[in-house]
Amino acid sequence: MTLPSFPALESLPVLDHLDLVAPPVAGLLAAWPQADQVAVVEIDPELADTAAMTAEYDLPLAASGNCVVVVGARAGEERIAACVVRADTRADVNSLVRKLIDVRKATFLSMERAVEESGMEYGGITPVGLPGGWRLLVDERLLAEPVVILGSGVRRSKLLVPGPVLADLPGAEVVADLGR
Repeated sequence: MTLPSFPALESLPVLDHLDLVAPPVAGLLAAWPQADQVAVVEIDPELADTAAMTAEYDLPLAASGNCVVVVGARAGEERIAACVVRADTRADVNSLVRKLIDVRKATFLSMERAVEESGMEYGGITPVGLPGGWRLLVDERLLAEPVVILGSGVRRSKLLVPGPVLADLPGAEVVADLGR
């Protein structure tokens, strides 16, 4: 099987390099049947943010999957969702996401809470290995990408995943027009 790749990055089989990802990510990948289709690439941690990374490595924004974490409450119950959208769009938090998680008002989860609860670094949060109580919403347009670049849970690497495989992530809900 050929690993997903981009010319400017060296793709490594993630299962042979779990030391390059955050512990919760490694835990999921070790048990996920599709992990053999996933590559990991080492990057300069200073280039972990999407704009810097895509510029430095000449990567298409449409192939970058940004993961944002949203929170809201209904009847005293807190609801959290991780939303994965193409980097050339923004998650439709105030309308679509708010309705999907059935809350009156949705906001971004604070960086401190997102890092603490996910066990991942800021700038590396990924839909791979999220906490069990979080919903995972994936923009359907990402499934059409041959390769999607995702965080790895740490800033020093990224995951490369075939777009269609995103639908097979545990708990993934594919949503039309999640990003606008």
